[in-house]
Amino acid sequence: MTKNLSKYYLLAFSALLLNLTSCKVGKDYEREEQNLPETFRQDSKTEASIATINWWELFKDPVLVELINTGLKENKNIKMAVTRLEESNIIFQISKADFYPNINYYGGASTGINSQTNTFNNNIAAGVNVSYTIDLWQRIKSLNEASKQEYLASEYGYRAVTVSIISSIATAYIALRDLDNRLLISEKTAKNFTDNLGVMKARFDGGFVNEVDVTQSKIQLIEAQTTIETLLRSRAQIENGISVLLGSVPIDIPRGLPLQEQISLPEVPTGIPSELLSRRPDVLEAERRLEAQTIKIGAAEALQYPSLTISLDLGVSLLNPVTFFSDLGAQLFGPIFNGGKIKQGIEIEKVRTERLLYNYQLSYLTAIKEVEDAMIAQNTYHKEYELRAEQMKLATKASHLAWVRYDGGLTSYLEVLSLQSSQFSAELKASAALQQELQSIINLYTALGGGWEIIEEKQNN
Repeated sequence: MTKNLSKYYLLAFSALLLNLTSCKVGKDYEREEQNLPETFRQDSKTEASIATINWWELFKDPVLVELINTGLKENKNIKMAVTRLEESNIIFQISKADFYPNINYYGGASTGINSQTNTFNNNIAAGVNVSYTIDLWQRIKSLNEASKQEYLASEYGYRAVTVSIISSIATAYIALRDLDNRLLISEKTAKNFTDNLGVMKARFDGGFVNEVDVTQSKIQLIEAQTTIETLLRSRAQIENGISVLLGSVPIDIPRGLPLQEQISLPEVPTGIPSELLSRRPDVLEAERRLEAQTIKIGAAEALQYPSLTISLDLGVSLLNPVTFFSDLGAQLFGPIFNGGKIKQGIEIEKVRTERLLYNYQLSYLTAIKEVEDAMIAQNTYHKEYELRAEQMKLATKASHLAWVRYDGGLTSYLEVLSLQSSQFSAELKASAALQQELQSIINLYTALGGGWEIIEEKQNN
């Protein structure tokens, strides 16, 4: 008995050794040469990148940081991404099971009669079956590696969703603070226009102005009041949108720093284009899926060759416990004719790989394009805001001078109305330009792949 078990152990060891020295079918994944520019087209500092800044340091408003933290915990897209990640991990763990033997138990009963002796032969047996498929062509290993890459792709997919949620909440919050700012401007202007209307009515009652001036003053006030209603509607809708990002029903969103005290970056460094391949989670996700699919070609090619399975049965007769039996066997299985099914399967994997290659190439081309777009926007919106701010100062000064001239009888009320309307418009446009400049910084930060590598570090601290 001991001698037989020693033989089994020797055979199992031989199978393991054969498995370790088996031949691999298919090619390993190698990243293709990327035809990337050395620098971005837009002038920018390249010795560092804002993508390396922690997002809670980029967004200095503590209220915004807390909103982002809530979104990362409660957002439904985040939760779905987590479940996809968990599913992918389970599939990866399942793929590891093929590296180990399958051990199953069995039991059975039978009876038969001998016609010559009229006696029944009864038997009840139970046993254990051990089977192991030797990975001759490393097909199992390839499928396991493909599952690992799919898992990594899901992890990068989760991180891409994380970046998107951070960007979406920050964008919506900046837009909300812009609406708050424009609402203050509109309410201040409406109060001034109300005061103007009071002055016009008093002068009309005194016979100093005609009814046209009063009517024009009313029209001017209604324009400001209409703007207030438009802003109130937009603000409520923005709050509803932020609530969804927070995984909540519509709620009142708290406020922190005013618009003018949000992100402040005099110079925005961007790094170099090649850094996108290792920082953008969506690019990394696309590459991991490409690598997984490349590996699957080898797994499909391995089906052209024979497979070897070793099995061992150990059992005992329950009616006669001293009766012990064992059976050791090996099965070699290989294809002869299958109507081209295996070859077509290989071609399918190759076509899928080609499609994912194009998807990967598109992902980094899109990444570069988004960075370039964001850099252009950041540069131009910064200059636009400076111009709008200057325009606002000049319009305010002109409006004040026009009122003084009108009060002194040197000009008509039409000039006052025109310049006051220009001031109102300039103030609103300056606020919008500042919001767009801040938005462009968020877009650039996101396009460069910022905000995901340090999330786990923050949560662990």
